Amino acid sequence: MTPRNLLSAALAAVLLSAPPALALDAAGMTKLLQEIDDRQRNGGDYKSLLYLEQKEKDKADTVREALIYRRDADDKLMILFTKPKGEAGKGYLRLDKNLWSYDPNVGKWERRTERERIAGTDSRRADFDESRLAEEYVPTYEGEEGLGKFKVHKLALKARPGIDVAYPVIKLWVDKDTDNILKRQEFALSGRLMRTLYYPKWQKLFSESKGTDVWYPQEIRIYDEVEKANSTIVLIKSVDLRSLEANIFTKAWLESKSR
Repeated sequence: MTPRNLLSAALAAVLLSAPPALALDAAGMTKLLQEIDDRQRNGGDYKSLLYLEQKEKDKADTVREALIYRRDADDKLMILFTKPKGEAGKGYLRLDKNLWSYDPNVGKWERRTERERIAGTDSRRADFDESRLAEEYVPTYEGEEGLGKFKVHKLALKARPGIDVAYPVIKLWVDKDTDNILKRQEFALSGRLMRTLYYPKWQKLFSESKGTDVWYPQEIRIYDEVEKANSTIVLIKSVDLRSLEANIFTKAWLESKSR
């Protein structure tokens, strides 16, 4: 073999043995998370109507209707259940990083954790609130993959110290073309997989207060990885970005809805 051929063979061996270059560095991952957060955040208020269809082992399927109210600038969230009749008037209020639940049948408020199952479904508060991934997690890049027909970035996220989140470890599959999350898995600190979520449909709506589009998932499919037979489908039927009344984000307002 000639010296040129020997050199070519050596270079080829080096290239084949070298690890593939990461498509996203630390700055790129942070920018991606910030983009995901910003796309779902409105400059003003947010109201949506949604349905939650819950499936549990050995139980009849349950469908609930709820209204979601958000004021992203102040980190405020209100969830008000309107159907079925037995659930109407129940709700959740997020104020000053605290989550409170209200049951009109007993007429009192209780403080809840971020792991709270909203109305007993497989959903959590973070599924309906503004996205805070860049603020709450540190990302690690796990490469590019195929997810069905989509090319995705796969990220592993670890909760930042001192941040109260439902799950300390998350894995995301993000569409390379749209920056929309397509799949999400959430893990306990022990490493146990707790929930898997799929986002098959995304929609955008122009926000006058923000001056650009706001994106929201029209459908979320949530699978309980502990109770394997349990799952919840969230369907967001409508979104309104007009200003809300100032007193909506108060305990008194929610209590008034059940009188």
